[in-house]
Amino acid sequence: MAHGTVLNIEGTDRDQLHPDSNVAKMSRGIPLDDDDREPWLRAVGGVLRERGGVVACSALREKYRDIIRAEAPGTKFVLLDAPRDALATRLAQRAGHFMPQSLLDSQLATLELPTTETDVDMVDATAPVEQVVQQVCLTR
Repeated sequence: MAHGTVLNIEGTDRDQLHPDSNVAKMSRGIPLDDDDREPWLRAVGGVLRERGGVVACSALREKYRDIIRAEAPGTKFVLLDAPRDALATRLAQRAGHFMPQSLLDSQLATLELPTTETDVDMVDATAPVEQVVQQVCLTR
């Protein structure tokens, strides 16, 4: 599926925005730290500010979302919620991607659920894709 075709809006894959150093680190199975993520998050926010649309990214912590908010005020976030086993299955099916499945647990350990953030909606990502897209569209 081409980026943005389901929602009929401009879309960007966050992986295109990672510096080469982040890609190399993740390829070796090393989790990114906050210093690694900051330029990438600023790039995500920059794309949203300049072009709008949708950017799929793992803004796992509130402070990460705050970086994006600072770059692109008014951004809405949708957390695609799925249990670990569903995420592991999806990662295992993703061929040729630089992030190995072994980094899943570090991603989940970093995740902060948006308990007080009013601009973050959670959507059940285990539903069929069409339903997930419909729910995402309703949050806009």
